[in-house]
Amino acid sequence: MAKDKAYKLLAIQEGISNGKAKELIDKGIVTCEGKKLLVARGEISDKSVFKIKEIPQVKVIFQDNDILAVDKPAYLNASEVEEMFPHAKLLNRLDKETSGVMLLAKNEEFRGKAIKEFMDNKVYKEYVAIVDGKVIDEFKVDLPILTIKGKTAKSKIDLVKGKPALTIVTPYMVEGHKSKVQIVIENGRTHQIRVHLQYAGHPIIGDIQYGKPSSQVQRVMLHSKITKILDYEFEAKEPREFFHFGF
Repeated sequence: MAKDKAYKLLAIQEGISNGKAKELIDKGIVTCEGKKLLVARGEISDKSVFKIKEIPQVKVIFQDNDILAVDKPAYLNASEVEEMFPHAKLLNRLDKETSGVMLLAKNEEFRGKAIKEFMDNKVYKEYVAIVDGKVIDEFKVDLPILTIKGKTAKSKIDLVKGKPALTIVTPYMVEGHKSKVQIVIENGRTHQIRVHLQYAGHPIIGDIQYGKPSSQVQRVMLHSKITKILDYEFEAKEPREFFHFGF
C-alpha cells in the first residue's frame, strides 16, 4: 500500500496548496476515519479520505466605545480573532480548542483599567466542561502552575517554581461515567483548568494533551461561559458539541 504525507494527500483531495492543507491539519479540524489528524507530516495511506470541519463564525456579543466581547469558536487561536478586529487589542486568551467569551479593548485607557482588573484577580471567569468520572461534590484545586513555553505551551503543577492558581469545580450533572461541571478560576494561568482537572482525576473529555480523548468529539470540551469585568457581564451559550453526551 502506497503512503504519503497527510498534508500532501489532503492538498490533492481538496485541490488546495500544501501550505493550506498543513494549516488545516494544525488547526485540528481534519479527520481521517473518524480520528483527528495530529501530525501533518505523518505518512498515511494514499487511499485515505479526509473530512474538514467547518469553523463557525466569530460572534460579537457586545461592543461599545471601550470593549468588544466575542464568542470565539473552537479551532481558532486568540491571535486569529484579534486580527479580525484591527482596532481592538486582546484582553484575555483562550486555548485554540476552547470556545466562549473572549474580550478585546477598543482604546488604551480602558485597556489599562481592564488589565489591572485581571492582574488584581477581580475578573469573574466561569467555564463549563465535560469531564471524565463522576463529580458529585464541589471541590477546589489550589496548586501553583509552571508553564514551559516552546513551539507549544506545556503546563504542570510545580510547588516550587509554579505561580498561584485556584480552580473551583461545581457539579451540574452526571451521565454514566462523565460529568458536566461549572468551573470558576482565579489567576488564569496557561492551561490552568486542564491541568488542575487532570490532577483531580477528572480530565476534560477531548483533551489529547492533558485529558481524555473521545471518539464523539474532536475538541477539548471546555467553554468560557460567563465573564464579568468592571461593570460588564458577558455570556456565551454552550456550542452543540456539549449536547453530544446527554447533558
